[in-house]
Amino acid sequence: MNAAAPTNVCIIIAAKNAAETIAQAILSALAEPEVAEVVVIDDGSTDNTAAVARAADDGSGRLNVVRFDENRGPAAARNHAIAISESPLVGILDADDFFFPGRMRQLLAQDGWDFIADNIAFIDAAQAIGAARRIDRFAPRPRLLDLVGFVEGNISRRGVRRGEIGFLKPLMRRSFLDQFDLRYNETLRLGEDFDFYARALARGARYKIIHSCGYAAVVRADSLSGSHRTVDLRRLYEADRAILAEARLSREATAALRRHERHIRDRYELRHFLDIKRNKGTAAAFAYALANPGALPAIVGGIAADKTEHLRRSRSAAPMALGGSGDVRYLLDAFALERAE
Repeated sequence: MNAAAPTNVCIIIAAKNAAETIAQAILSALAEPEVAEVVVIDDGSTDNTAAVARAADDGSGRLNVVRFDENRGPAAARNHAIAISESPLVGILDADDFFFPGRMRQLLAQDGWDFIADNIAFIDAAQAIGAARRIDRFAPRPRLLDLVGFVEGNISRRGVRRGEIGFLKPLMRRSFLDQFDLRYNETLRLGEDFDFYARALARGARYKIIHSCGYAAVVRADSLSGSHRTVDLRRLYEADRAILAEARLSREATAALRRHERHIRDRYELRHFLDIKRNKGTAAAFAYALANPGALPAIVGGIAADKTEHLRRSRSAAPMALGGSGDVRYLLDAFALERAE
């Protein structure tokens, strides 16, 4: 490790049944000279995730592996890691992803931020080895992301799969988190990142984005299952309502959050209708729809859209980024108007 580099970053990895990928994630974080701590929370795995994680230790004393006996969810795992870590900067790394070399240096070269995120490369799992050599070089082009832009970037569109700004993985200043007592909402198993960043932005966080690419999100067939529960959708739109009730927002930010709340609520109503149909029959489902006329547009529109989904389906197994080609796609490609020469 380069002794001259300041070591002031804690990387948090919440992992469940990630024995096949956790070592690569850990090693990529430990390879960054600026990383002082890597905290892995084994969130109730039934495989040997914790043992594989400990085996990835580089002997520098920076790795801390904690195991939960029962699954508590990524929000609880991240909150625990924040509580036991000491570094002034905190970053999130998913257990099946990894950093490209030099990511921390690129991020820390910027100033004037409470949160800072870089571009993400979505990479098919079969192409992950050697991906760093194929990554395009984007000019940093730093810009600040406000609450309106963040929320609008998380309202998904049919035919554009997993391209939301919420996929960004920022570094965060602990001082800002502590100032506003910001932690992840442990009732959420879906959208916990969105809710966390939205609440930070509602409290005035300076969220800077650079277009340089330092984060690799590895795409596997089972990662696209969308296996969230119907109740998770309800809890997410209720979290939107909590922000609207608690924060003093501009008219534009209020309108954007209401659009997101309606978007998630519409998804919930469709899923709830289909759950009733599956569990209690068609008659019960239509009785629910007729008794809740406000849900009818979401139900009818959702069913119609699902019936025509094959006409819009992406041919790629990887998430649709906002541009890109080949086996690597970039989340922020649409905003990077020019690449570094």
